[in-house]
Amino acid sequence: MSEAAHGFVVRALGRVPYAPIWQAMREFTDRRTAETPDELWLLEHEPVYTLGLAGDLKHLINPTDTPVVKTDRGGQITWHGPGQLVVYVLCDLRRLNLGPREMVRKIEAALIESLAGLGITAARRPGAPGVYVDDAKSPRWACASGTAVAITGSRLTSRVSLRLSPASTPAAMPGWR
Repeated sequence: MSEAAHGFVVRALGRVPYAPIWQAMREFTDRRTAETPDELWLLEHEPVYTLGLAGDLKHLINPTDTPVVKTDRGGQITWHGPGQLVVYVLCDLRRLNLGPREMVRKIEAALIESLAGLGITAARRPGAPGVYVDDAKSPRWACASGTAVAITGSRLTSRVSLRLSPASTPAAMPGWR
């Protein structure tokens, strides 16, 4: 655990299953007070599909033995697994004086800037949330915001084994890779 530049506590958690982290985020958010420091959780998930509130299993085009976890987050179906750096931002939006959309835009901007620092050109796409590289969705975010406390995450896919590659329609958009 370390203190980040802007007062966030940073936790490097390694490779972990999705469900216990999802539960830990909910518990952290439920018990936080106005004084609880905001946190960044850095990790990699074991292979899992998350099915969001708008999720439809028809977007799982090649079912495998990879678990599917129904979540309370937006979106369709998302694959998480080895080769993805996941950053969960657990923050008090009121304290930061931000709304959920503004927070998401700031995360997208930070991803674009970070990738530029690595010599990778990335951009937003109209009507398609997230950050894209070479027309392929690269980092992806998911936002769950209840009472102005955000649990927001992004994932940066850097290297994914073809054996583990997703068997779902990315972002529920047929034809995307």
